[in-house]
Amino acid sequence: MSLTPVQKWYAGKTIFVTGGSGFMGKVLLEKLLYACSEIRTIYVLIRPKRGKVPQARLDEWFKLPLFQRIKNQKPEVFKKLVPIQGDITFDGLGISKDDVDRLANEAEIVFHCAATLKLEANLKDAIEMNTVGTKRVLDLCKQMKKLQVLLHLSTAFCYCDKEVLNERVYDFHHSPYDLMRAIEWMDEKTLDLITPNLLKPHPNTYTYSKRLTECLVRDNYPQLPVCIVRPSIVCPADKEPVEGWVDNLNGPVGIMVAGGKGVMRSMLCNGEYNAEVIPVDLAINGLITIAFTIGQMKEMPPEIPVYNVTCRETKRTTWKEVLEMGKATAYEYPFEAGVWYPDGGITTNKFYHTFCVIFFHWLPAYFIDFLMLCFGQKRFMCRFQTMISQGLELLQFFTTRQWDFKSHQYQSIAKNLTPEDFALFDMDIDKIDTKEYLKRIILGGRQYCLKEPLSTLPKARMQLKALWVLDKVAKALMLWLLVWGLLKITGFSEIFGTVDVN
Repeated sequence: MSLTPVQKWYAGKTIFVTGGSGFMGKVLLEKLLYACSEIRTIYVLIRPKRGKVPQARLDEWFKLPLFQRIKNQKPEVFKKLVPIQGDITFDGLGISKDDVDRLANEAEIVFHCAATLKLEANLKDAIEMNTVGTKRVLDLCKQMKKLQVLLHLSTAFCYCDKEVLNERVYDFHHSPYDLMRAIEWMDEKTLDLITPNLLKPHPNTYTYSKRLTECLVRDNYPQLPVCIVRPSIVCPADKEPVEGWVDNLNGPVGIMVAGGKGVMRSMLCNGEYNAEVIPVDLAINGLITIAFTIGQMKEMPPEIPVYNVTCRETKRTTWKEVLEMGKATAYEYPFEAGVWYPDGGITTNKFYHTFCVIFFHWLPAYFIDFLMLCFGQKRFMCRFQTMISQGLELLQFFTTRQWDFKSHQYQSIAKNLTPEDFALFDMDIDKIDTKEYLKRIILGGRQYCLKEPLSTLPKARMQLKALWVLDKVAKALMLWLLVWGLLKITGFSEIFGTVDVN
């Protein structure tokens, strides 16, 4: 079977990947190994963790469902994945001299995906990981004799003050070099004090540090053949390598799970605004073809290439539509052991949202923990509810604003692919059925994050029916108590013949 143009370009190439242990990183490694099997080597930066050396961690990844099709069809390509021990937060990436020499002499393509995705991270950690870490990668790339492409993974949400985000790097009044120097000598207490003023208009340190990092990357162009890729909210896989594949409960997946379990009943969100999400497999196909496009350029453009990996204007789904379809899907494919019947909603009214949080989040949490205490069991609901509240507080910045991402350069890449490459590296989000995709998200979160096999669905449906009855009874009881209380207070109870229990 003949190779496609993209496969031919990757054939015999040596690739270096940072952030390979992350959600997108693992999917990138799998797709490269599966679709571009003629590559020479993929070096992946991995740090030891919990007493496990990089090779042991790599062997654990191979056991995931994510790599099942390679295990079944092309097990020999696993040997092309070679761990490089290091850490993005260490000087020189913590890489040994021998490994630095190996990368300097062999690496031709670099995918820099490593970053801290914690929206609540303190400023020092965010700058150290996202900005200083990227500088270390840039310094290493300057030593690479065969480097053809350096792809830096950013985020579409790093310009919170822009109503329209075009595919270019915007100037920023803060210097990445000043901030990198500041975290070296300034103590954390002082940094925490000045952080709120520094961040404006950014809602968190993640988007702020990512914006600084884009400025840093731009300053190294065209000395380095670098490009910037900005995906929106990356969600579970649509089809590849496994339908619904996800390995974390961040973002929309966590919201769906919390809502499906009945522990989240309200969220600040404008239902008329667009849900800017993209399946991870489409985003990764974008990364692979973008690197190919840059590598094919005979002459680099005057400005650094930037690609917004986001939904087309022809494929926009509102948060209201997501909620309605998501609810219907969650009722059909419920989670096990729900705390309450999943019947939450979204609102733009902060007062109403606060009311719902108090009465439908915190009061049930305290009641459940009280029962757990009475029965001598470990309490967990208040701790869990704290995590949900913190997550919602961070996410509501993105769900209460309309985002307009222009992606003309990114869309043009698919148009220039051959039909074979277009099929192999699918980036067409228009053909995705939203309802079917939501089903895959819920089933993916159910199987891969919560470890709830599909065989438990009949049992979960019976539990859902019981929770529905309990929900209706509880609401009827609360309504009766409310009416009875009002009648007592106003004195109308005597008129209606209400019995005074006192």
